[in-house]
Amino acid sequence: MATLALLVACSAGGSRTHQASTDNEPSSSHVKAGANEIDSALGSYLAGRLAHHERDAASAARYLTRALADDPDNLNLMRQTYLALHAEGRMTDAARLARRIVEARPKESIAAVTLAVDAIRKGQIESAKARLDAIPRQGYNTLLVPLLTAWTLAGQNRFDDAQAALDSLDKSQAFAVFRQFHSALISDLADNHDAAEEAYRSTIAAQPGGSFRAVTAFGAFYERGGRSEAARKLYEDYQNENPESVWFEPALARLASGTAAERIVNDAREGSAEALFGIASALFQENALDTALLYARLAIHLRPAFDATYMLLGEILETQSLPEVAIAAYEAIGPSSPLNWSAQLRIATNLDDLDRTDDGVLILRAMAERRPERADVLITLGDMLRARERWDEAVAAYDDALGRVGAFEPRHWRPLYARGIALERSKQWPRAESDFLTALDLEPDQPFVLNYLGYSWVDKGVNLDRALEMIERAVDLRPDDGYITDSLGWAHYRLGNFTDAVRLLERAVVLRPDDPTINDHLGDAYWRVNRRVEARFQWRRALALGPEEDEDIFRIEEKLRRGLLPGTVADGGS
Repeated sequence: MATLALLVACSAGGSRTHQASTDNEPSSSHVKAGANEIDSALGSYLAGRLAHHERDAASAARYLTRALADDPDNLNLMRQTYLALHAEGRMTDAARLARRIVEARPKESIAAVTLAVDAIRKGQIESAKARLDAIPRQGYNTLLVPLLTAWTLAGQNRFDDAQAALDSLDKSQAFAVFRQFHSALISDLADNHDAAEEAYRSTIAAQPGGSFRAVTAFGAFYERGGRSEAARKLYEDYQNENPESVWFEPALARLASGTAAERIVNDAREGSAEALFGIASALFQENALDTALLYARLAIHLRPAFDATYMLLGEILETQSLPEVAIAAYEAIGPSSPLNWSAQLRIATNLDDLDRTDDGVLILRAMAERRPERADVLITLGDMLRARERWDEAVAAYDDALGRVGAFEPRHWRPLYARGIALERSKQWPRAESDFLTALDLEPDQPFVLNYLGYSWVDKGVNLDRALEMIERAVDLRPDDGYITDSLGWAHYRLGNFTDAVRLLERAVVLRPDDPTINDHLGDAYWRVNRRVEARFQWRRALALGPEEDEDIFRIEEKLRRGLLPGTVADGGS
């Protein structure tokens, strides 16, 4: 998935080897008040701390606010309450506390940033500039303060000074893309077209195809200048780099209709929000979720109708395992937004996380009907149903999805692999094998496919030499994947190479100590090399880890009672 930020990060999830307030922004107020309300200040404080630990921002804010009412001058408690309010998105209340914190501790960084942002939101540009000047440029503020300072100067039409404020970012190559992008936006706002174009070009050059925000801004710049073909090429280049994206379909439709494009930043407030969004995006990619959340909330505080930040906010909350609040963020993205399609997909998958799978299925089926040419929504549907072990329904969804694909491209290995898993689990091996082989034709060194197909062949006792080569290649590609190492160990076990099996399965258990199947496999291998006490230990551990299938539990219990029968090889689970 291509990120909306200035930097692009793509991620691909692997599976197990064999399967392998007055504020406008959404808050986490989905949490209902408990039946047993807490009356004491100490109880409220402890409940608030527990809620904070569990990322329940609404409850944390509620309980800590109560505790603070009983001890209003406690600076540490004030700060904790402020952070909880901020994380929930109650920015007006958070700003009130931020003012008190800064009065007591002027160098309190995030509170000072909140006050500067709140001043920008209210149009108090000079006051915001003064607050920014007082913030030490340390940590994240080394980047944020110059960006916000530049926008306060641009808000006073001091465009040359604004550009000069960005000069400090030249000291770090890591900040180059931020510096170029915001220089372009400021030059664009100042109608300095040559400087804007040069800076936009530098921003786009920093990554293949550009980022969503940079391409949007640069494309709009070209459109306003009457250079529609240059804008079209930008949009199409992005689409080519991100073939599943629908984000620039509205822009291409606008070009066809001749409608004028607008700047993405029109004043200091929107420019500052863009800066906060960019930093929040970069922090999210670095998995600094709490800080990313704070900056995303500040961006929305400045610019309530900022769809890109709502999308980012939803992703942050989703990563924090807060699907209900994530849904609220995605629902803030309206139907006319180019991000709405992606938001609806996310809403469906988060409903599934809330065990409302059928509600998510309804959304996805409606989307598939609305856009009969798109396969992505049906692939998402298949993935959702497969994860719920609704194998036949998953196969049907993948069938519909792949039926919408013309000629297969290398990227289509993933839905073929996913359908292969669902087919194998629904006892349709010939079709499953065909899908795995087609996926390998498209992506010959795909380790998950190599592993799944190789393991399946070993388990069926067919194509053993090729299967072993495939799994060995998968291990070479992913040496620290415990599931794939387990597959190779089990392949050697099935071939009677028990010493090699023990060596590999011991490593697999180190890599994945909590998997019952791997521990079961190691127990079988130990038994075959006459390490009987260790074998029984591994089988007991496998039982303690909770095998999913009753037949696996029964089989392991039988081995604990009787050991492995002599003369057999195919003893363990698959």
